[in-house]
Amino acid sequence: MRLTDQNFQDENVILKLFLARMTFLTVQEKKKFANNIDSLSKLALCSIEDICNETGRKINKRIPWDGKENLRLTKAAAYKCKLLECELIFIDDPEYPELLRQISDPPFLLFCRGNYKLLKEHSVSVVGTRRITPAGRTATKQFAYDAAMDGCNVVSGLAVGVDGNAHQGAVDAFFDTDEKGGNTDEIGRTIAVMPSAIDQILPSGQTRLASQILQTGGCLVSEYEPGEEMANWHYVGRNRIIAGLSPATVVIEAPAGSGALITADFALDYNRDVFFHEAAFGKMAEEVASLVQDDLEKRFASGQVSKYKIENRPEKFLKDGAGVIKNYKDYCKALTEMPGQRSSNIVQQKLFEE
Repeated sequence: MRLTDQNFQDENVILKLFLARMTFLTVQEKKKFANNIDSLSKLALCSIEDICNETGRKINKRIPWDGKENLRLTKAAAYKCKLLECELIFIDDPEYPELLRQISDPPFLLFCRGNYKLLKEHSVSVVGTRRITPAGRTATKQFAYDAAMDGCNVVSGLAVGVDGNAHQGAVDAFFDTDEKGGNTDEIGRTIAVMPSAIDQILPSGQTRLASQILQTGGCLVSEYEPGEEMANWHYVGRNRIIAGLSPATVVIEAPAGSGALITADFALDYNRDVFFHEAAFGKMAEEVASLVQDDLEKRFASGQVSKYKIENRPEKFLKDGAGVIKNYKDYCKALTEMPGQRSSNIVQQKLFEE
């Protein structure tokens, strides 16, 4: 739904926006409130005790809660959404992507700028490290370019490194097709899932790329309303959406502890395919991975990072059956194969030597 002068004050819209701001509620609890509350004004008057009674569980009473203030901020957010001309897609809307609806913790609300209809179309999620190597940069752009040329949308997280190059590859496919007079309607677009509010591009150096994404018919997506402050945990929340939007996630390069491997973990939890590009095991990528591993072990010894970060490496996923691909064409072939059938002899040999 796009908010306009006619509907941005609609009580049903404000009610759902109000619920979206109640971050201490689960998605199912928000849906329950949306169905059971008689009016928005009644909800705004609810105390934490009232909310506990409605949900049937204990909620930390130290959570700062002021229903009237939440209503004021909700109406302000609705007005900002109208000015931005962004789409609001609630979990019970027909426009909500079904693949994302199926995950264990789907967003109650998505804020979208650009072509939100892409969210329900065929896509592949492409993720990886910010410390991308030249080989990884080439592999990322080519994979995304070929995917877009095949009509497949590319989902990533707008970060520098692999994410940015994935978006750029899809954008380049559109520009090249348009320049040659081809049919751009047949070209896949790119979807950027942001950890920041829908009106804020982070890092700021990706602003030009974000503009190109919109210019070429792509989409910017966030679960955070205009003006919401950035928090570190937003990155993990962003990663679950990236994994949830596609039937498969491709990791280009990702040393131990990389956020991209968290995305891969989410994908596996959602029973989605996970593949690693062979660039992840190239010489330069291995050198970066070794440096990162050494640093992580020192930080672990001083109690700065968890054991999970050290152990969450590409090799762990390969041992569990994740496939290794060479390019987009090889990825398409891998999708038709039996699970666990695909392997890299070089990588497998290294695993057995450990």
